[in-house]
Amino acid sequence: MLARGDRAVVMAGSEERVNALDAELWTYNDRAFLPHGTTRDGHAEDQPVWLTVREENPNGAKVLFLTDGATADVGPWSLVLEMFDGNSEETVAAARGRWKGYKDAGHELAYWKQDPQGRWEKAS
Repeated sequence: MLARGDRAVVMAGSEERVNALDAELWTYNDRAFLPHGTTRDGHAEDQPVWLTVREENPNGAKVLFLTDGATADVGPWSLVLEMFDGNSEETVAAARGRWKGYKDAGHELAYWKQDPQGRWEKAS
């Protein structure tokens, strides 16, 4: 995504989650860096990836990541990825409800899941 020059907004369910994601993106790999920022960093317009709890697009992103059950109007985005814990029945039920809403609104949908070996596969 970033290699293509696209920008992203990651919308989390809480400030604590934003802080955790921010910390993880600084430390997950000592030989790589994913440029990103939060309201604490400022300069949103310069950030390729913006971490937030608000429904906003201050960096002119085309891609929206939703985590922790965060919801937003998905209409303005070119691509929306919703990430959730597939091991939690409650979380999966909530995601299914949102999926139905996206489908009823006429959005093109795809679903990916991890196989037992940890690889991602497109599901039907």
